[in-house]
Amino acid sequence: MNVALTTQILPASEAAVAQAARSLREGGLVAFPTETVYGLGADATNAAAIARLYQAKGRPAFNPLIAHVGDLRAAEQIANLNAQAIALAEAFWPGPLTLVLPRTRDCNVADLATAGLDTIAIRVPAHAIAREILRAFGGPVVAPSANLSGHVSPTTAAHVQSDLMGLIDLIVDGGAVAVGVESTIVGCFDTPMLLRPGGLPRGEIERVLGRALAQPPADADADNGQPLAPGMLASHYAPRTKVRLNAGRIATGEALLAFGPAAVPGVDAATAVMNLSARGDLNEAAANLFGYLRSLDTKGAHTIAVMPVPHHGLGEAINDRLRRAAVARE
Repeated sequence: MNVALTTQILPASEAAVAQAARSLREGGLVAFPTETVYGLGADATNAAAIARLYQAKGRPAFNPLIAHVGDLRAAEQIANLNAQAIALAEAFWPGPLTLVLPRTRDCNVADLATAGLDTIAIRVPAHAIAREILRAFGGPVVAPSANLSGHVSPTTAAHVQSDLMGLIDLIVDGGAVAVGVESTIVGCFDTPMLLRPGGLPRGEIERVLGRALAQPPADADADNGQPLAPGMLASHYAPRTKVRLNAGRIATGEALLAFGPAAVPGVDAATAVMNLSARGDLNEAAANLFGYLRSLDTKGAHTIAVMPVPHHGLGEAINDRLRRAAVARE
């Protein structure tokens, strides 16, 4: 039986940053904002702290974690970057891009964080508070989304509090995040591979590389195997309410997650309606996605019906998250 912790909540400030760094050094779990979603941080070199993180989230131990570092030099201490990886890092770090790279021989990140893989996922976040915490801590910090595993990712401190209060040590409240979906993950293999669409559109990455990104194997996101990167489990980012995609009509008792200005037949029968972006803006939709799913999950509907979302730009990441949210779970 887990004994509930007293979870401290602090507004973002110098004092909060200092407390976060102190807690991380002591093996604590700290939730903090990044530009994508709120992350749940632990010392990446401390296997006991990482085990606590897995336990708090209820996260499968075979699902690897992203190590957050302060800059490219810090990344090069724990991973081997080829020319393509350096080009991407110089173009997009700090920012919503995670690179999966071979670990260096003396990489001090705990094996538990990499799920036993010879590769490591690394990101340099752009959010000022995240960067200040990394600077104050002085080492790599693993930071998956600060939610219960498989649940909707958190874009505010209140979302973190709802899922993890009493399970972690500290929440640093930096307000709502800007991007709203997790980082894009690229595997820097012989052929660069898009492992997870996210907050950086594929097209921008391909322009820097001068080539198309490969797709992962068809079975790479099966729930019964070891994923190549974080966020690749088939069932992920899911509310408790059933999700129905590409809804062209709304049934009585359904809640509607809309997109764009067009009305959908049956909308008057919806239990609740939230529009990701009434003007059809994919950036706005990405920022609203997880918060709106969480809100509709509380409305007592038997299903959340989701209108179609275009698949270009950030729409690729939005549709990826919606597809995983809709996968039936046992």
